[in-house]
Amino acid sequence: MPFWRRKKQDQFISLGLSGPATATAEEAAPETRLEPPAAAGQGPETPPPAAPLPALEPVPTGAPPTPEPPRESGLTDARREEVIEAPRPAAGDARPAETPRPAPPTPAPAPARPSAFSSSILGLDRSAEELRAEVEALEQTYAARFSRAISATRESLSEKIDTVFQGRKTIDAELLDELEEALIAADIGVTTTLEILDAVRRGISRKEIDDIDALKAAIRNQLLDILRDSEREGVASEASVPEDVTPYVIMVVGVNGVGKTTTIGKLAQRIKAEGNDVLICAADTFRAAASDQLAIWAERTGVPIVQQKHGTDPAAVLFDALKSARARRSDVLIVDTAGRLHNKSNLMAELEKMKRVAGREVEGAPHETLLVVDAVTGQNGLEQARQFLKVAGVTGIVLTKLDGTAKGGIAVAIAKELRLPIRYAGIGEKVDDLVVFNPEQYVNGLFQ
Repeated sequence: MPFWRRKKQDQFISLGLSGPATATAEEAAPETRLEPPAAAGQGPETPPPAAPLPALEPVPTGAPPTPEPPRESGLTDARREEVIEAPRPAAGDARPAETPRPAPPTPAPAPARPSAFSSSILGLDRSAEELRAEVEALEQTYAARFSRAISATRESLSEKIDTVFQGRKTIDAELLDELEEALIAADIGVTTTLEILDAVRRGISRKEIDDIDALKAAIRNQLLDILRDSEREGVASEASVPEDVTPYVIMVVGVNGVGKTTTIGKLAQRIKAEGNDVLICAADTFRAAASDQLAIWAERTGVPIVQQKHGTDPAAVLFDALKSARARRSDVLIVDTAGRLHNKSNLMAELEKMKRVAGREVEGAPHETLLVVDAVTGQNGLEQARQFLKVAGVTGIVLTKLDGTAKGGIAVAIAKELRLPIRYAGIGEKVDDLVVFNPEQYVNGLFQ
């Protein structure tokens, strides 16, 4: 499954993050094209488009190509032309004709070293079957990493469920009560747990669930149905926006400390690795550290950034970024927003203003508003999500730090109560430790 795919790129196969971990520092952190700070309300200077390469003249068949004349070291360009185009000496001239020095042999190019931040394109040296096999292997790698990330939740949930089922062969009311406690302890939530158990009791009464294995399967199916139903609202795929609408604008919201800046850096890198031109807008101008941290991530991932001085109107920064993105023909613009407390009315007013500015400049923008939620906070993160949902127009969730908690069941609670898709999950600290949240992999990982 591609991480982010909106364009129809038949010849592009994303293998951008399969490079070895031994890449050099220069390869891992290409030079960042930082936009210069601009005054409020003025768009940042746009770099001029690169000049097109001159067309190469075909060499006539059968005729050897004319060798390029040697370039003498220490001569100016004008002097070189004189040496190259000087007429040959006439007969009887005492000076011997200069014999041009043979051009030095061209060294064989060094084999290309795969970069950790490059993308692979379908070439003539490898078949489509080979590339497809590499893509499948990469997907299996991410699936395994995702499974390891939720291991703490799996161990907690499985241990409690196994304890409930230990030594039991029949399903009774006491077993269901203990199962209820186990699901709530995994932070699946009281409401969601009660709904799951109600469905289980109906299955028991209909004789559809008559043993422990059938009960486990029923719980698994209930969790999967909840996660799948949440994708019916919000934005479950970037492909829902037409290709001719550019840039695709993603606003990222969330309180301070949930991993918002890190998520933006990882998101920019992964989208760039899929072959898209990405631009970052640092619109959190009320916290100087936020802009500095985002600039570091931009440099690390080789993604340009638009930022202005501390205290600038966030909507003005977004306006400049939108102008710059359209001038650059960027595919995606990722917008950071202020991360103050979710119950601050002025923050919500700023978000509304930014949305109006984005909508005037780009049709349908912002196309996604992602809320970053820290999985470690559990039910507190769910309350934050409810508050943002009221005014920010959230379309999807990014669940961070999923690898560091035994309460990963919060994913089910969020999907059930907010009815929003979980778009991405953070499973580590590395730049590529952001994956597409897959409901099947998540539920299967919990019941391995």
